[in-house]
Amino acid sequence: MPTGGRPTLTQFLIEERRRHPNATGELNALITDLSLACKAIAKRVAFGALAPHATVPTAPAVNVQGEEQKPLDVLSNQMFLRANEWGGHVAGMVSEEMEEAYTLPPQYPRGKYLLLFDPLDGSSNIDVNVSVGSIFSILRAPHPGQDARPEDFLQPGTQQIGAGYAIYGPSTMLVLTLGNGTHAFTLEPQLGEWVLSHPHLKIPEQTREFAINASNSRFWEPAVKRYVDECLAGQTGPRGADFNMRWIASLVAETHRILMRGGMFMYPRDTKDPGKPGRLRLLYEANPISFLVEQAGGWASTGRRRLMTVQPDALHQRIGFVFGSAQEVERLEGYHRDEPMDSYSSPLFGKRGLFAASAL
Repeated sequence: MPTGGRPTLTQFLIEERRRHPNATGELNALITDLSLACKAIAKRVAFGALAPHATVPTAPAVNVQGEEQKPLDVLSNQMFLRANEWGGHVAGMVSEEMEEAYTLPPQYPRGKYLLLFDPLDGSSNIDVNVSVGSIFSILRAPHPGQDARPEDFLQPGTQQIGAGYAIYGPSTMLVLTLGNGTHAFTLEPQLGEWVLSHPHLKIPEQTREFAINASNSRFWEPAVKRYVDECLAGQTGPRGADFNMRWIASLVAETHRILMRGGMFMYPRDTKDPGKPGRLRLLYEANPISFLVEQAGGWASTGRRRLMTVQPDALHQRIGFVFGSAQEVERLEGYHRDEPMDSYSSPLFGKRGLFAASAL
């Protein structure tokens, strides 16, 4: 076989369908369309500063999230829409780059799925050539064959039937779950095929590595301060072990590292902006990543409870997000249960601490 005996994404999807005799094949077709969009974006990202100038509709300086919107964000969003609107598999879509839910053009049939996506996560890293990616979540449409209503998308993460991301790095990979484990496919550049390279990924229950943006330490809640302090105290501290700290500022890249070798990611709720209960978006970032992580044996949380049980109340709702090795996430949840909000004063992140940040 030209793939060295490894199944392609198409073969993998056919085998999955065979496990469900009543399946229609529409979900497989939707994932195939998604994978095509990811290939197109990967090609565009790979050009970097040499990319030809594209004709992109005039875009605002910021998106609905209040974040700078780059031309490649707009182009990636278009690629997702064009690849998935025509096939009759979706009833509607939601994107980070659009304020409202997307209504399909009238000439296309409405399907039985809803697609939610971040077309280019971590795009602020493109200029410095750090890995970026695309994230997607698939839900069942409450009203198949009809235009989706905004409230149709407000389903907890436990209702997802599929989720995944593509990472555009040294190699391009697609990581996918359909509820039967988490599997990674590498794009074979000569064949243009996604080849199953990492079946049934497993996150170790324990880890000695965590990722958090330490520049926000002065805004952290007491439980988060306690957790980080104990890790940084090393072998002489209460954990009795040395930890590594990482921060890439790309959710896809952070997730990929944890799926491949373990670890813990924290973007917790904090007091930096009291009007926002977190930084990351629930529907098309935190929920799909949580599904992938749990299917790989890890745990995903708000810091206090299982994230996928949260009932959404807005399309672009933000939330605190902690995920990775199960024992470490559960430890942080326990600290939140144990510590009153004003009971912990950080010795490492206080006024005379390691980062000379002001204590809360």
